[in-house]
Amino acid sequence: MNTDNTGWSREEMARIIANDIPDGSYVNLGIGMPELVANYIPEGREAVFHTENGLLGIGPSPAAGLEDDELINAGKRPVTSIKGASFFHHSDSFAMIRGGHIDVCVLGAFQVSETGDLANWSTGEPDAIPAVGGAMDLVEGVRTVLVITQHNTKSGESKIVEKCTYPLTGKGVVRRIYTNLAVIEVTIDGLRVRDIAPGVTPGFLQENTSAALRFS
Repeated sequence: MNTDNTGWSREEMARIIANDIPDGSYVNLGIGMPELVANYIPEGREAVFHTENGLLGIGPSPAAGLEDDELINAGKRPVTSIKGASFFHHSDSFAMIRGGHIDVCVLGAFQVSETGDLANWSTGEPDAIPAVGGAMDLVEGVRTVLVITQHNTKSGESKIVEKCTYPLTGKGVVRRIYTNLAVIEVTIDGLRVRDIAPGVTPGFLQENTSAALRFS
């Protein structure tokens, strides 16, 4: 079943994640849906956004017509910089990541396993376009890895699985999964459902998830 129109919208998923990011965190956002998180940091709370192409202190998206082609994030999308932002070499940016200086990263996913394995760079298909990039470094160097993704593929397959069948980005790296159907914690005892979207029942959620779920 394609569940894309069931449960939370992408914006609502991003808002839930933003509320879970601790005040004062240094945060790297992946390309695509993760970028939405920057729009929903609660008022009075600070998150300093990092992009691996060399900027710490990303600001709001620029207004139409005010984009600067030389000020972009790793996904080549136009960004702005906040007061006090820092620009640096690509290698310095990865030194921050590999050195454990980034607190949180939010990434998309093709699959997440019940033990927190992440696959998000290739489906492994012969015609797939591989997207090797900073994700491998992020999942090894960042303290807290959060995933935001639709719960199922467009063909209805679960993205949350017992074991990933796609090439891995990292093993046992994901702390929490945010989908349109639920927020799911990765624990040593398996996947524990923290929240369920309005209109979604535990039975429906399990029916659309390949891995076994534990409900509080």
